Amino acid sequence: MKTNGRGVLLCIGIAAPAWLLGRAFPVVGGPIFGILIGMALCLALRDKEVYRAGIAFTSKKILQAAVVLLGFGLNLGVIAQTGKQSLPIIICTITTSLVIAWLFHKATGTPGQISMLIGVGSSICGGSAVAATASVIDAKDEDIAQAISVIFFFNVLAAVLFPPLGHLLGFDTASGEAFGVFAGTAVNDTSSVTATAATWDSMWNLGTATLDKAVTVKLTRTLAIIPITMAIAFMQTRKEDVRERAEGKNVSVLSVFPMFILYFILASVITTAATGAGVPADIFTPLKELSKIFIIMAMAAIGLNTNVVELVKKGGKPILMGLCCWIGITVMSLVLQRVMGIW
Repeated sequence: MKTNGRGVLLCIGIAAPAWLLGRAFPVVGGPIFGILIGMALCLALRDKEVYRAGIAFTSKKILQAAVVLLGFGLNLGVIAQTGKQSLPIIICTITTSLVIAWLFHKATGTPGQISMLIGVGSSICGGSAVAATASVIDAKDEDIAQAISVIFFFNVLAAVLFPPLGHLLGFDTASGEAFGVFAGTAVNDTSSVTATAATWDSMWNLGTATLDKAVTVKLTRTLAIIPITMAIAFMQTRKEDVRERAEGKNVSVLSVFPMFILYFILASVITTAATGAGVPADIFTPLKELSKIFIIMAMAAIGLNTNVVELVKKGGKPILMGLCCWIGITVMSLVLQRVMGIW
């Protein structure tokens, strides 16, 4: 810990105000504030060497721990029972985003890692999905920062534009059911889903009906982290195995498989079993909050390793990819809701 100490403490020092700012401005969220403060300090710090080991530890290990703790917020039974209505929409929107990202990557030559991060992050749950995927593919900090920035931009647009769009399209204003499904499937980050759904509730005096529906749908989407990251990990393992065998070596599956994903699943199972046995769900709230703080710390570390000037220079293609994914997800959600009779 001696070599990591200064860097970890620096990330904690950034995470504390970022967390407070995220609570004050939930549409932006703590992770974005963490990345922005980190990038600002990256330009100001003259001697980063003393912090480097701790920053690396935070951006990798603390990030993985955040994903594991995220599992304590998932009751698999409740999600399976109340989220099945939206499951076809979730599957189709995720597939749409991944296919668009892959096609854009092939057509424009956008780097594979940033394409995967934007495709997965846009389709599942924003920062948490980016965090999980980045750990599996060992993504560069610059790519993580780029993906988070792109996703944040379209989160803000969704929170601002979707409530008036829903009214324009004729969503039922006497119930939060249809718009809740829309917000839960077409907006990717939890904070922005919350902001979008809460705006609809306040527009039509629906209490928390829309918010409750949207959050349940969003949690169902979050479960997609498991199969997506498992599939990515399998592909990474195959690539590593081929490379090692070409060099005359043997590779162990356990040596390259992301064990933190299994711990994430275990955390979800523990939550489900405990709440099923009568344990109050609130008991897991501190762990969920700690997960958020760890993600902010990790984003601060990523910001500290990111040159904002280079980020802006390389931003054109990723932003256009994010736009295509965002539009594709939105249109698919609306079409399927119409076909299924939800809207």
